[in-house]
Amino acid sequence: MDNTKRVYCLYRVSTVGQVEKNDIPMQKQYCREFAEAQKNWHIEKELYEKGVSGFKKSAKERDAIQEIQGAAVDGLFDILLVFMFDRLGRRDDETPFIVEWFVKNGIEVWSAMEGQQRFDTHVDKLMNYIRYWQASGESIKTSIRVKTRLEQLTESGCFTGGTVPYGYRLENCGRMNKRNREVRDLVIDEDAAAIIRLIFHKYVYEGYGAQRLCKYLAEKNICKEDGRNFPNTTINRIIKNELYTGVIHNGEAKSSLIPELQIIDCDTYEQAKRIMQGRTMTHSDIPLNLKGSALLSGRVFCGHCGNRLTLTTSGRKRVHSDGTEIHEMRPRYSCHYKPRHPGKCDGQSGYGVKKLDGIVDQVVRKRLERIRTAPNSELISIQHQKALDYAAARLKLVKTQIAEKQREIADYKAEAIRVIRGESKFSDELLNTLIEQAKEEESKLADSYEEAQAEIAELSRGMEIEQEEYDRLISWAEIYSVCPFETKKMFISQFVKSVRVYRDYELEIEFNVSFEEFRDLRVRE
Repeated sequence: MDNTKRVYCLYRVSTVGQVEKNDIPMQKQYCREFAEAQKNWHIEKELYEKGVSGFKKSAKERDAIQEIQGAAVDGLFDILLVFMFDRLGRRDDETPFIVEWFVKNGIEVWSAMEGQQRFDTHVDKLMNYIRYWQASGESIKTSIRVKTRLEQLTESGCFTGGTVPYGYRLENCGRMNKRNREVRDLVIDEDAAAIIRLIFHKYVYEGYGAQRLCKYLAEKNICKEDGRNFPNTTINRIIKNELYTGVIHNGEAKSSLIPELQIIDCDTYEQAKRIMQGRTMTHSDIPLNLKGSALLSGRVFCGHCGNRLTLTTSGRKRVHSDGTEIHEMRPRYSCHYKPRHPGKCDGQSGYGVKKLDGIVDQVVRKRLERIRTAPNSELISIQHQKALDYAAARLKLVKTQIAEKQREIADYKAEAIRVIRGESKFSDELLNTLIEQAKEEESKLADSYEEAQAEIAELSRGMEIEQEEYDRLISWAEIYSVCPFETKKMFISQFVKSVRVYRDYELEIEFNVSFEEFRDLRVRE
């Protein structure tokens, strides 16, 4: 009678690094030697799982486990052999029950290192669960250690792996890992970085979308490193990637700004981010189409009824003296509310695009010219500076008051010694009351000190924002008069919030800037 026991072996490693270190051949050799040492064991099949996590993946997602369970149901083997039991998995809510399932289906489960797993007693069941509870805990702790270390490396400005974004390359810069091996870091690829800058410039200042940028780059024979054209998805990933500002991200961890990795300035990146978000919104200030001839499309409102004006066109046929017919298209900003609700809107039914755009264009030109030629001090709020000075004076006063109160408390404590000696005119009850009152007043002064510090920080940040806005306006003032129509349209979308037009082209223009002289400006032709 043949007493040979058929054996299935399972070998698993969690990471590619373990594959490269030949962990699976080690498991295989040890299991084969263990099987040979037993009586009547014959290895029928060996299954391999390379780079499969026994913690992150459930048994249902692992093909090898599914195949082994199917073979067990079909009665194709008698023993399941692994190097260690954790090769079957590391999930405390699943793996113990898988092992028990095999045993209940007549399969002996063995580990070459730990022996046979039995379920003869309640202790066996408890030990089976504890083993995988421990393995699960080790996986969790390992994951936490790895995640924490990667976050620390990211925050210190180190590249921790993954796909290298377009615009960079890996290069040995002398950094060593814990095994004393040199690791590569990110550096800017200047040829690719020039293309990144071009993409951001076209996107922010000329209103190009991802699809149009793809077409533009293809027409200019600008391709990726593999010679293929840039797809839309790559353009969108580039626009979203904060790494181009010099900040490395890894999950929630991020480094401080690294000048050596900065390709795009932060202001340009934030503008691109705002434009991308605006183009996904139903109602947005960002123009979705820059090819039209209307400068103010989407931001013109009827001053009488408050409804948004829509862009319409009408045709007109003209006949020259030589008999040639010419069809002219006349674009207009039309109020659709007026004809639908007679008597409720006393404004005009429409306004000529060329005339209205021309008025707004002249207003913008004049204001930008005033900014360009005016001294900085005339644009940065004097009142803002006065408020900052007042907050600083208040901080200094509170600091002085705190010092005085602390000296007062020290005097009371010195007087307490005299009370103990019987040399003071104060009673101990009165002295204790005075000390408590002084401490309460000191605590209130400390709160006032923190408030004054917070106020100074807020005012300082406000001044920084005004300065940044001023610098941005200066740059626009220098190029607005010579830039193409599409760039002007992008400018209008970022700096003009709305235009309200009344009869006879009387306008109210509201600007998206913090300077008061740009708000609620009324002009007449």
